[in-house]
Amino acid sequence: MSKPVVTSCSRLDPIDKAGLEALKKAGVQNPDVIKTLKCHTIAAGKFRHENYIRNLPPYIVDEPPVLLGDDTAPNPSEAVLAALGSCISVGIHANAVDQNVIVKKLEIFVEGDINITAVWGTGDLSEKPLGMTDIRINVVFETDKDESVNRAIIDKAIKYSPVVNTLLRNVNVKVN
Repeated sequence: MSKPVVTSCSRLDPIDKAGLEALKKAGVQNPDVIKTLKCHTIAAGKFRHENYIRNLPPYIVDEPPVLLGDDTAPNPSEAVLAALGSCISVGIHANAVDQNVIVKKLEIFVEGDINITAVWGTGDLSEKPLGMTDIRINVVFETDKDESVNRAIIDKAIKYSPVVNTLLRNVNVKVN
């Protein structure tokens, strides 16, 4: 594994414990709440896209030169890996804070294998798996606790990760 998708800082500021407790309570009191997440994507030229989420500045997605892009931002598949690494990191951090575990270091390395020869349906269209076939995750997690506590925190974060679960199951996708 070469580059971290999520890098750690020399000092990881903990999340607000009281805020986490309020979120936990709300989740228990309202277990059936569904939130709709939205992204508005605008093609900005070549393969560069501006993705508008909430009121944030645009999240840019591009392609590397080998895929005819300008290499100004992660490509869509790399953005999936970044979302996966970030979601796992958030879950680990939240579970550590929930258990009063001090995080000394947290890094997530994510890599995925993908066959790109179909070139978005314009290249080799022979039967083969489309999308990533294998994703590997390496977690570097150092705390003030022993390895068994750390492993339990990681396992719980993986089990409840929205992005991990989205990738593991079939999701209904409807295109209008």
